[in-house]
Amino acid sequence: MSAEPLLEVRDLKVSFRTEDGIVQAVDGVSFTVHEGEVVGIVGESGSGKSVTMLSVMRLITDPNVIYAGDIVYKGRNLMGLSREAMREVRGEEIAMIFQDPMTSLNPVYTVGWQIEEQLREHHKLTKRQARRRAVELLAQVGIPRPEQRVDDHPHQFSGGMRQRVMIALSLSCNPDLLVADEPTTALDVTIQAQILELIKNLKRDFGSAVVLITHDLGVVADIADRILVMYAGRIVEEGDKEQIFYDPQHPYTWGLLGSIARLDRPKVHRLTAIAGQPPSLINRPRGCNFRPRCPHAFDRCREEDPALTEKVGGGHLDACHLAVEDKRARRGATIDPALAESA
Repeated sequence: MSAEPLLEVRDLKVSFRTEDGIVQAVDGVSFTVHEGEVVGIVGESGSGKSVTMLSVMRLITDPNVIYAGDIVYKGRNLMGLSREAMREVRGEEIAMIFQDPMTSLNPVYTVGWQIEEQLREHHKLTKRQARRRAVELLAQVGIPRPEQRVDDHPHQFSGGMRQRVMIALSLSCNPDLLVADEPTTALDVTIQAQILELIKNLKRDFGSAVVLITHDLGVVADIADRILVMYAGRIVEEGDKEQIFYDPQHPYTWGLLGSIARLDRPKVHRLTAIAGQPPSLINRPRGCNFRPRCPHAFDRCREEDPALTEKVGGGHLDACHLAVEDKRARRGATIDPALAESA
């Protein structure tokens, strides 16, 4: 990994004007992505994961959106680029695998035409060269008989195959940064494993950095180098894979870990659930945003919003008022109540 980050997001804020007030979808998010690194962004639906990365891609065009902060890619602030300049970056340098390939692929054009269009736009290939490259890409992502399937329309593919087509489209210009937004949603577990293995292989072959957005910590357990845990538009914990899975510091992360079935622990009758609902992004609770759902909240949590700081070393950040010793004593009961009761 190089010393200078490929992507640096600084205090990003994204809000939307609505009839009920200002929705603060992303509230002061900062992080970096280095060359060849896989960063997982994890959190419940509505936590701001997709909005954060759509903002990096400058794909939110709603007239009611309000941006603040900086998005620096290879030394350039993307927030200051014109629409035409951003189109040159998007697709060629930063690409995105969208959450639902059926709505992201154009149903009236063949998958080959859609891949070829991007190649001809960014790499100025001839029609014959673009078609040859489209067939190569489909073969690379595991589409059988790519010479024939290149002329098929999206509805002629299964869900897993459409996702592979989306990956081929995203990788057509060899981007330096690939954003994968819930790439395994609505796919069965076998296809999920194949898609994740495909992303790992493509990262290895192309050397691209990857940002993987998901609500499931189990999805990033094998593939991610570093994990950001988001809640209510903010990062509440950040660390490498070992830190997040073996020494988690935030009660919200404990809840996410407790909701995953584990093969290395005794079978439990019922997985742990996080009580309550995410807070309103118009009227946030006083103090810590997670406080109304946290079984470990105390007086300071009601009055003071915790900052994201490093308390245990090693670049492991969290936004929680509990002392490190208290966290390590309490988290077992949240992550695995059965083990806590037998201890």
